[in-house]
Amino acid sequence: MSQEKLGEGLGLTFQQVQKYERGANRIGASRLYDLSRVLDVPVSFFFDDMSTETSGQSPRRTPALAESAAPSYEADPMAKRETLELVRAYYKVTDPTVRKRLFELAKALATNTEPKS
Repeated sequence: MSQEKLGEGLGLTFQQVQKYERGANRIGASRLYDLSRVLDVPVSFFFDDMSTETSGQSPRRTPALAESAAPSYEADPMAKRETLELVRAYYKVTDPTVRKRLFELAKALATNTEPKS
């Protein structure tokens, strides 16, 4: 997607998009949300490949700024980029029989990897 098309989708000029891309302007939460809608990805897409060094600088990791009892949680698998890519690839399979077999294969693999009780 070109900067011009992205700008149109966001209601911005391509020069403004360039400033975001170069890091001249910071991207706020609402603009990040708008970007995720225009690009048709979950907001978490922008953080999936964050380096350990960058995530280590997060305010939540700074003792003075972190909340004392921040709850830990498992990220929603439905919001991951991998899930989105998998679903898109699945629906690119045009033959309904092949798609159904692929679905059954995935279910069978998931069943075989579940821990035995």
